[in-house]
Amino acid sequence: MGPVTAAVLQLAALIGALALCYIPFGTYMARVYTSDRHWRIEKWIYKGIGADPDTEMRWPAYLRGVLAFSLIGVLFLYLLQRLQGVLPGSLGFDSVDPAQSFNTAVSFVTNTNWQSYYGEQTMGHVVQTAGLAVQNFVSAAVGIAVAVALVRGFARSRTGEIGNFWADLVRGTVRILVPFATVAAVVLVACGAIQNFSGIHEVGQFMGGSQQWNGGAVASQEAIKELGTNGGGYFNANSAHPFENPTPFTNLFEIFLILLIPFALTRTFGVMVGSVKQGYAILATMFTIWLSFVALMMWTEFAHHGAALQAAGGAYEGKEVRFGIGGSSIFAVSTTLTSTGAVDSFHSSFTGLGGGITMLSMMLGEIAPGGTGSGLYGILVMAVIAVFIAGLMVGRTPEYLGKKIGAREIKLSAIYILITPALALVFTAASMALPTPPHSMLNPGAHGFSEVLYAFTSAANNNGSAFAGLNANTDWYNTMTGLAMLFGRFLPMVFVLALAGSLAEQKPVPATAGTLRTEKPLFTGLLVGAILIITGLTYFPALALGPLAEGLAS
Repeated sequence: MGPVTAAVLQLAALIGALALCYIPFGTYMARVYTSDRHWRIEKWIYKGIGADPDTEMRWPAYLRGVLAFSLIGVLFLYLLQRLQGVLPGSLGFDSVDPAQSFNTAVSFVTNTNWQSYYGEQTMGHVVQTAGLAVQNFVSAAVGIAVAVALVRGFARSRTGEIGNFWADLVRGTVRILVPFATVAAVVLVACGAIQNFSGIHEVGQFMGGSQQWNGGAVASQEAIKELGTNGGGYFNANSAHPFENPTPFTNLFEIFLILLIPFALTRTFGVMVGSVKQGYAILATMFTIWLSFVALMMWTEFAHHGAALQAAGGAYEGKEVRFGIGGSSIFAVSTTLTSTGAVDSFHSSFTGLGGGITMLSMMLGEIAPGGTGSGLYGILVMAVIAVFIAGLMVGRTPEYLGKKIGAREIKLSAIYILITPALALVFTAASMALPTPPHSMLNPGAHGFSEVLYAFTSAANNNGSAFAGLNANTDWYNTMTGLAMLFGRFLPMVFVLALAGSLAEQKPVPATAGTLRTEKPLFTGLLVGAILIITGLTYFPALALGPLAEGLAS
């Protein structure tokens, strides 16, 4: 079997598995967020934190809950790292320095999981499990909660109430993330991923000599890092490391975990608004972009015109031989089109155009299918923009799901889509213009610029993957990427929740003969076009200076 055939079969198996889970899992999540019953363990949690889960919130109160909970998470994780040297299970590692502690705390709380450190050489067992792994669960639950709040904004009328943040947070964690991550962890352990709390071992090498390796609760963290689209690896090699990702099957299984919740949330959306066809329209948009980008990535990596690459059968540099070009291409697109950031290959070693695809995937806003929750609310904001554009074309007031898209709604949506590009481009420009540490950018020219652009695109979009070749463990990059992650996560949430509140207050508008049918393929095509055109206009000049210039020159 040739490598191209193997790649196509992997892709077909992945799509089949996602299709089988789509309806039952998406419907289950809809029931989780619409049920009026509380599990016993949930009641204990509510009592412990002093929350009343039956109290409905307007969007400012919901936002305060999101920000307060996230702030506590940042402070707790920062202190845990600063105190690591005196904690049990530290494996002899010192406390993490302030700039890196800030960067890492913000990174995991914002569901970014950008890592400017070597995990196996920096973090002990307590920080990994009580700090980083816990944030993998709750940061993902926060994202889903905000998405569900926006869906309620479309589903409800004549009320500004969009749910209860504490109930949404707890239910997402207890009923969705914990049980499904547990099952996934068992599968990974059965396939060879490690799960222990062992210390540091001296391990012999094939070519002589030895090196040190420490164990850890790897499988459990690997499961939630993919299921929650977090992406932070226990080891520096991330999902290319055999302790995290042992076989081609686990590689495909981890891609499945990455895509499961973001795709299935479109079903949840359709059920909650009372029209599953609306969910299918959003799903079709996500799937069209994802499949197109996977096909483009495979083409650039298998069929590059370089003589050495053609002789090798493709661009194998930086790829894990266990997974090959096909598995690595599917993983790279899936991890950058979601807010995961896990990597099973070096994105810096992809072809120039292949590296550009990973960057463009993040620049779309990570909405195809996007992160846990963030992908759904991101593409719904783009849907609002799309119906507004359609309204301008035909000269009528735009409507979406029975809600008028007026001046307030379009302003909130426009600000939302401008925040992330502004953060990525401004921080990139500052890093290129200011005298930042000269040793950070290890490659000159267009490729070096691509490394910096990728880093801030990844941070501002809360992705967390790295291009490699950039030394980001400096005070400048730790601080600036930390700020980009912080603003890139919570500023958009402000406008999403404000939009949810505005929509929930409206009276439904009955459909007429002139209403745009947003469940039809025509709308799917309009939405795909709006996403690509808006992104292209925003990022094309920066892409032209980096990956496009490199790709055309090679």
